[in-house]
Amino acid sequence: MSDPAYRRILLKLSGEALAGEQGHGMDPEVALRIAHEIKEVHELGVQTGIVIGGGNFIRGISASAHGLDRVVGDNMGMQATIINSLALQATLEKIGVQTRLMTAIEIRQIAEPFIRRRAVRHLEKKRVVIFAAGTGNPYFSTDTAAALRAMEINAEVILKATKVDGIYDADPVQVKDAKMFPRITYRDLISKGLSIMDTTAVSLCMDNRLPIIVFNLNVSGNIKRVISGEKVGSLVTP
Repeated sequence: MSDPAYRRILLKLSGEALAGEQGHGMDPEVALRIAHEIKEVHELGVQTGIVIGGGNFIRGISASAHGLDRVVGDNMGMQATIINSLALQATLEKIGVQTRLMTAIEIRQIAEPFIRRRAVRHLEKKRVVIFAAGTGNPYFSTDTAAALRAMEINAEVILKATKVDGIYDADPVQVKDAKMFPRITYRDLISKGLSIMDTTAVSLCMDNRLPIIVFNLNVSGNIKRVISGEKVGSLVTP
């Protein structure tokens, strides 16, 4: 293939992506498939940072809706992202991809604390870097963490992996004639109330003119297609 369209990316994975069809926990076969797709991109020389959610175990906002203190729920959610990150790290290293795990909350026995310069150095040394524990603060989603880390490492784009082909004006699972937007602006994304990413994350990307590509992770090879510059999914730009 020709040279990649992007040299440094931030890949945002949902926790549910690792759960597969079982809907909760982690499916090792799904993790292995995702790891192989990441390896393909890594072998093209693309410097790759990854942020994973923890929704396959717990969501802080959902836990608070059932009576748990929001801060406690979010702290539990941050630890769930560490579980997912450890699983993906182990899977990547099993197939020969050097990986570093960095966390926003200190857990030195199993991961490095997030230090921006160190993270960039890992990327320059051709290591995949997984950023866990969100921003390290309650009330902020892993989408916001992805936007923040992407800008800190000077990523050229955020790749938001989902279970649908892109951004729609309605849930395509429930609405058969839902319209997909091949391209949409940050402002339209916010004004239309399209919940592909939370408003804080989109606003952060908008302020820093960081493009977002939303695509279907369940289609094999899609990550590589996006990296190669093919028109896959939906592009969010100014």
